[in-house]
This record gives sequence, structure tokens and C-alpha cells, in this order.
Amino acid sequence: MDFTGAYSADNIGFLMKGLMITLKVACVSIVLSFVIGALAGTLRYARIPVVSQVMAVLVEIIRNLPLLLIIFFTRFALPEIGLKLFQNPEYAAIVALTVFEAAMIAEIVRSGLLSIEKGQMEAARSSGLTYVQALWHVVLPQALRRMMPPMVSQFISLLKDTSLATVIVLAELMHNTQIVAAVNPNWVIPIFIMSALIYFVVNFVLSIIAKRLEARRV
Repeated sequence: MDFTGAYSADNIGFLMKGLMITLKVACVSIVLSFVIGALAGTLRYARIPVVSQVMAVLVEIIRNLPLLLIIFFTRFALPEIGLKLFQNPEYAAIVALTVFEAAMIAEIVRSGLLSIEKGQMEAARSSGLTYVQALWHVVLPQALRRMMPPMVSQFISLLKDTSLATVIVLAELMHNTQIVAAVNPNWVIPIFIMSALIYFVVNFVLSIIAKRLEARRV
């Protein structure tokens, strides 16, 4: 087995280019999904008539769809109705991952807010704060500490899920790994081992962050 050839500078550099795309897509998706998910989860918690019910339906629908289906829909269906921007695999992947992960984050946020004792909100309201002020200054800061560990775990899953975008020919890490493996049959095992190691290192660092956040919460 030609391990030397598999781990050539060109091949490793090609994998690193794929990793950069993976991290770029993951980071943008994490930021967008956090903002959208936090808003959706808060709206569900607030129980605003109609709005909360609509959010609940959307979140449940998205959470129960396969991510791969959402990726295919974004890349191939949306351009058919005139949204040509999503012919770009990178944009399609970011939107698909954002939509899917935002639904997951929304449920984490809602659960985190519900975990705070009702007395906290009642005490804040009785002190003269409005509902929004009490939510922002009293309930949310406490809930955020409880949300962070599961959120980081969800973001780890998001980073791994970027590998699914290889089906729409996004030049991320898994896509580039497959290209290198196809060049020489002797490179298949070593190059996939290298790719697995890269995923492991990145996700292990995020796992350590999640554990430290969990330890702080306790």
C-alpha cells in the first residue's frame, strides 16, 4: 500500500482546501442558525398568538425531514422556481444547513427557557420590568448557560453534516477526499484515514469546549 504517495504535499494541501470550505460553510451556518434558531425558540416560548403556533409547526416539520432532502431541495428545486443563486453549491449548502440546524437550535432555546423556574419571571415582572425586559435581563441569561453545552454539541453535528454536501458537488473535505482516493486505488485507505483524523481533531476540540461549558453550568 502506497502510504507515501497518498500523503504527498499536493494531496494534503488538497484536503486542507476542502477543510477550509468545510469550516467556512460550517461557521456561516452556525452563526445564521444560532440567530434564527434563538429567535424562533424565543417566539415559541413567548406563546404569542398565531406566531408561536406557526413557528411550532415549521420547526417540527423541518426537524422531522432528512437533512439530505433539504440539501437536494435547496440545490435543485429552488433554482427551478427562479432562485438561481442556489445553483452555487456553497450557497445551497449554507442555506440547507442553516434551515435544518435553526430548527434544532430553536428547540434547544425553547427547552432552555422552559427550564427556568416560573418564579423568576414572576419576580422580575413584580419588580416593574416588562415581559420583554424580564425575558432579556433575567430569564435568558440563566437559560443561556444551560443551553450552551447542547448547542455546542449541535454545532459539532453541523460540522460533520457538511460532508453530506458532497452530493451536490461542494468541494469540501469529504468531496476532496473522494477525488484523491479515486486517483490511485492504493490511496483509498490511507487518505480516508487522514480525512477521519482531520474530522476527529476538529470535532474533539469542539467536544472539549462543550464539556467545559457543561462543567461550568454544574
